[in-house]
Amino acid sequence: MSVYATATSVPRGGRLRFRLTGDAARCTIRDTVTGETRARLDCAGPWWTLDIPPGWPSSLYAASFGSAGPEDDVYFVVRPGGAARDAILVSVPFLTWQAYNRAGVPGEGLYPTEGADRAGRVTFDRPGGGPAGHWEDGFYRWLSRTGVPVDYCSNLDLHQDPGPLLRGRRLLVVAGHDEYWTKEMRDAAESFVAAGGNIAFFGGNTCWWQARLEDGGRTLVCHRDALLDPMAAEDPGLVTVEWSSAPVSRPENTLTGVSFRRGAGCWEDMGAVASEAYTARFAGHWVFEGTGLRDGDAFGKGALGYETDAAEYTEVDGVPLATGADGTPAEFTILATADLRHWRSVGQGGHATMGIMRRGAGTVFNAATVGWGDAVDDPVVDRVTRNVLRRLGGPPGWWEPMGGGAAVTGLAACSGLLFGVLPGGELGVRRWRTQNLPWRRIEPAPGLVALAAPREATSGAPAVLYGLDSGGGVLVRDPVPEAAPWTEIYPAPPGAIGIAPVDRTMFALGPGGELWRRPLAAALPGPWTPVTGGSGLVALAHLGGRLMGLDSGGGLHGRLPDDDAWTPLGTTPGLTTLTGAAGRLTGATPSGDLYWSDPLRLPPPSGL
Repeated sequence: MSVYATATSVPRGGRLRFRLTGDAARCTIRDTVTGETRARLDCAGPWWTLDIPPGWPSSLYAASFGSAGPEDDVYFVVRPGGAARDAILVSVPFLTWQAYNRAGVPGEGLYPTEGADRAGRVTFDRPGGGPAGHWEDGFYRWLSRTGVPVDYCSNLDLHQDPGPLLRGRRLLVVAGHDEYWTKEMRDAAESFVAAGGNIAFFGGNTCWWQARLEDGGRTLVCHRDALLDPMAAEDPGLVTVEWSSAPVSRPENTLTGVSFRRGAGCWEDMGAVASEAYTARFAGHWVFEGTGLRDGDAFGKGALGYETDAAEYTEVDGVPLATGADGTPAEFTILATADLRHWRSVGQGGHATMGIMRRGAGTVFNAATVGWGDAVDDPVVDRVTRNVLRRLGGPPGWWEPMGGGAAVTGLAACSGLLFGVLPGGELGVRRWRTQNLPWRRIEPAPGLVALAAPREATSGAPAVLYGLDSGGGVLVRDPVPEAAPWTEIYPAPPGAIGIAPVDRTMFALGPGGELWRRPLAAALPGPWTPVTGGSGLVALAHLGGRLMGLDSGGGLHGRLPDDDAWTPLGTTPGLTTLTGAAGRLTGATPSGDLYWSDPLRLPPPSGL
């Protein structure tokens, strides 16, 4: 019997048509995620319709027909009929499954990739097209055991009508091997993240080929050669080549953070992957909470599948730092790495880099390996996965960690660098990056109690580093990462504990939370004058043209310079010092842990 379905997904309570060629048969419908059998029905061709009961859960199903083998099972998703917005949405990679259907059959399969007889167009109106390699199976089964609310969709749904599925959701999950993406799918995913949604990629070789869907979504097109694609003459941006290749030149890294270009592939000896493991590089990140890992520890043996993704990075002070040269955003924080360059003898040598990044108002996590689902029962892999699902699927608003290691008493961001007053009265510096970089001590700075720097490109306010010393003076020095002389420019108000330059004005915070102002430039005369609307603040900073302050409970407050009062803006993880630059806030706790956030993602205020 030859069978295929006319769609890859159907809503609860909907109807799915099947095309049957051959004798009448008995059809068994099973939920492949839970293993439960949902129905046994008689069916006959040439057309047969399955009515989906409203009570069936959203999941991935398989229909088996009579004597046909498992390779002829027909897979489909029952997607949610309503808006279950608290549920995580899992996208099933039907495009990739269909791309591998009939691989090696001349004119009928998209593989081998560069084979002379490969097809450039294949239809969904044919048998097959089920899980390719079953890389998703373990992850889906694990999800069903956790009890986490989950909805499923076909990735064709993200192409055809993503709005109803994504609107109002917190988290989209992509797992296993989701290699083929259309422009519509990618646009939907990027818009979702920009608007505040989150994506977790628990897979590898993700979004590698740009594909097109034609004939009402029933034909998958991927020529893999711009010269063979007729779209090259009409719209080069839709040509079916690698996303990073000309004429598309839209590296997938900007969405996923990583790419197979820097990743690794093990095709000649699949058994070699079993011995590989990740190395933790930022164990203090919330992704590793509860794992007990320390930087340098190995974990996830067996999680590195036969294809991995990576970001180009360089080692800075023993920490991996994304270079950005391959299209990966510089804000991509590398959490773990695996050096797989030795795979060159069995495929493609490269790396795997697990990481996370903020994009727009949303966050993207990437495990960067096809095999994550094969090791998800490993205690560390299990905990990491739960941490990601809980955080990214939960309420918005949190501060991201960025290392630390020293109990700083003052912070200032200037010229891409973060300066801090370190224990023992020394000035320290590190790059302002979301990675867990260590402090580097520059020079003795006894008596410094606060630091500040002006906003970039502010007329009359050069990019310099300001300091407040315990003797009551406002100091200035060049913002260079080496020793440089300090010069006192004017005295501060008595007992001042913080300073912040906004536009051409210097503000100072008094010991009781009172606020003062004067002209920023030393050459401009003028006394310090009090500003109305005092508050019990303990630290002062600025973000753009707005003053920012911390209270003794770690609450964040803000005001425009000419406002009469402070407005509570949100909570912090117990920060006691703060600085702002490039639209983001950075602060430190008393123990020296550094965190960063931006106004779009701050936790709501908990009160004054």
